[in-house]
Amino acid sequence: MSTTSTAPAAVADGRKGSPAAAARSAARRRVAQVWAGRVGLAVFVIGGWQAFTTWGIVDPFFFGQPSGIAKRLVELFQDGTGFGSFYANIWTTIQEALLGFVVGSLTGVVFGVALGQSRYLADVLGPYIKMVNAIPRIVLGSIFIVAFGIGVTPKILLAAVLVFFIVFFNAFQGVREVDRNILANARVLGASQVQIIRHVVVPSALTWIIASLHSAFGFAIVGALVGEVLGAQSGLGLVIKTAQNNFDPNGVFATMLVIAVIVLGAEWLIGKLEHRLLSWRPPAPSEAAGL
Repeated sequence: MSTTSTAPAAVADGRKGSPAAAARSAARRRVAQVWAGRVGLAVFVIGGWQAFTTWGIVDPFFFGQPSGIAKRLVELFQDGTGFGSFYANIWTTIQEALLGFVVGSLTGVVFGVALGQSRYLADVLGPYIKMVNAIPRIVLGSIFIVAFGIGVTPKILLAAVLVFFIVFFNAFQGVREVDRNILANARVLGASQVQIIRHVVVPSALTWIIASLHSAFGFAIVGALVGEVLGAQSGLGLVIKTAQNNFDPNGVFATMLVIAVIVLGAEWLIGKLEHRLLSWRPPAPSEAAGL
C-alpha cells in the first residue's frame, strides 16, 4: 500500500519540478552563451588589433599595440609616474569621482524631489537650471580651477555638476510620475507632507533615481578626469595628459583600461544597491522570464 500510494506523488513531484529544472538549465545555457560571446568579441578585437599592428596595416606609433599596452601597464604599476606612484594617482581620481558622485547625487535627489513636488519652485528655478546645464562642462572646469586652484576641489565640483543634472532630471520626472490616486489616498488617511514624501514619493521615484546612478558614476569619472587634464598635481587625467604629450598611445590606453575597470566595479556595486533597495518591486516581465 505504501509503495502504491507514494509512487504517484513522486511522479507528480517530478512533473512539477521539470519546468523549474528546464528553466534553470536554459538560464545556465544563456549565461554560458553570453560569456562565450563576450570573450569571443574581446579575442577578436584584441587579436585583430595586435595582428594589424604587427603586419604594419595599422601604425602602432599612433594607435598603440595590445602587447605594448600590457607592458606599459606593468611598468606603471611597478615604476609609477613622474608625479607619484600609479596607485596614488588611481586613488586620487577615485576620491574625486566618489565625492563628486555623492555630492551630485544627494543634491540632485533633493532638488528633483523638491521641484517635482512644487510647481512654483519648478517655474522659478527651472530656467536657471537649464541655463547652467547648457554651459559646456569644460568651461565650468576652467572656472572652478581659476576660483579654487588645481587641488581636488575643482575636480569634485565638476564631477558633482555632471552627476547632478543626470540625477536631478530623473528624480524630477520620477516624482511627476507618482500615481495621483496613491497620493490622494495617503492624504485622505491623514499622512503629513513629510510622510507622503518619505513613504510614497521617494519610493515611487526610486526606480528612476537608481537608473540614473548607473550612468552617473561614469560621468563623475569624466568630470574628475577633465578637471585633471585642465590642471592637476596628480590623478589619472594627468597620467593620460602626460602620455599624450609624450606621444605614448600605450600609456593612454593602459590608463583607459584602468578607468574602465573602476567604472565596471562601481557599476557592479550600484547594481547590488539597486537589488537591495528595490527588492520590494515585483520583477518586470523580462526579468520574470529569465527566472
